[in-house]
Amino acid sequence: MHFVLTPAEMSAADSHAIASGTPESVLVERAGRAVARHAQRMLGGTYGRRVVVLAGPGNNGADGRVAARHLWDRGVGVDELLLEAGFAEHDLQRALSRADLVIDAMYGTGFRGELEGLAARACELVNADGTRVLAVDIPSGVNGATGVVAGAAVRAAETICFAAYKPGLLFEPGRTLAGRVAVVDIGIAIDGSGTPQLSVLDVADLALPSPGADSHKWSSGCLVVGGSSGMVGAPLLAGSAALRCGAGMVVCAVPGLSAAGQVSGRELVARALPATAEGALAEDAAVAVLKEVARYGAVAIGPGLGRDPATQAAIRRIVMEADVAMVIDADAHNAIAVDPSVLESRRAAGLPPAVLTPHAGEYERLAGRPVGDDRVAAARELAGRLHAIVLLKGPATVIAAPDGRAVVNRTGGPALATAGTGDVLTGVIGGLVAQGVDPFDAAATGAYVHGRAAEAAPAAPDIVASDLVRALPRTLRALRTGRDPWEK
Repeated sequence: MHFVLTPAEMSAADSHAIASGTPESVLVERAGRAVARHAQRMLGGTYGRRVVVLAGPGNNGADGRVAARHLWDRGVGVDELLLEAGFAEHDLQRALSRADLVIDAMYGTGFRGELEGLAARACELVNADGTRVLAVDIPSGVNGATGVVAGAAVRAAETICFAAYKPGLLFEPGRTLAGRVAVVDIGIAIDGSGTPQLSVLDVADLALPSPGADSHKWSSGCLVVGGSSGMVGAPLLAGSAALRCGAGMVVCAVPGLSAAGQVSGRELVARALPATAEGALAEDAAVAVLKEVARYGAVAIGPGLGRDPATQAAIRRIVMEADVAMVIDADAHNAIAVDPSVLESRRAAGLPPAVLTPHAGEYERLAGRPVGDDRVAAARELAGRLHAIVLLKGPATVIAAPDGRAVVNRTGGPALATAGTGDVLTGVIGGLVAQGVDPFDAAATGAYVHGRAAEAAPAAPDIVASDLVRALPRTLRALRTGRDPWEK
């Protein structure tokens, strides 16, 4: 597990290290030496190589200046240009014309606002030149707390950061601008003992259970409640994903006999629930679900259910009363948004926790406001208010628990922005929960697996949701080895 520190938390960790006896000059020397080593690796050697170091004020610039000294000592040609001293534009252009690498040490993770003056112009010239860039801690111009860019920002091939990830390296556009990120230990203690805790999940942290010797199909049953007229494909995707992720028995409970007929004839078991004349879930379907829910290890509710008032009433009752861990997705979010008190009732009754999986639009309906720039704060706030685990979908999905714990998932990308992929994620999480995985761990693991399946699919990156389901066995086999073959 890799910890993530906000700029303020990183500053506090720096101060603690200094107060504990490590001089600031020693930390800067270690950081600069690490930058030089990383630069040398990117250069592929030292002979005949040239580097441009753009150094700004503060410790970020100091790291760059130390790196310049070490590279020079190793025989690398160095053009060191300092923002505080000033330099002519043509000097930078000349240096870039013969450079093999640019080290961006202008501004670090404490940067806010917009690059101005010489820094902005340097950024434009570096990006236009196309020489590979190594950013120190974060590309200049990126907000270290959120990843937001207000104006110009350096586009790096790689970023070296110290002690821990910073949020700005995990969220767009900072995530893309940072390129490949390496976290380097320079002797600042990060033990994760403070709460709330923010981290990035690693393959070694995944909760991927295997069936025990005495397992049978009902040891890990999962009930998927979804579908409405024309939308039966959604629960089918969720149910298939749950099976592929280890659920021994998956029952798709859908409204009406016609929908149930579309489910049957494969590994999934169909259950016809009471339906309205329009093919939506009827309100008394809740009674049928609650009558048999105790035999399952998890319930996934929402895919394809629609927004019929009767359906939403059924959803709210199921959420409020089902004595089993739940994954709440898609149209079930809309039902909760109308009356969030059902989740408080669920918590007060001591029922197992629920996992909500909203995208940005669903989040806004649930929270009453947009996600905003700080995705971690947004997920934490909603999790605390709703007494549920919140998986906030998007570039770098955030999983937050009511107690403030949060995980940022780095897998996945634009290929997942297609219809039905969210239903697959719901099924993956439901399948893990059905096997007894803690719901928070299941949500974090599910997001990781889901993202990697998008890369493992033979058609990647041009995938559809069913490609993800087919890619799950290969993905799980690879990740169970404890190594991630798709880690860049």
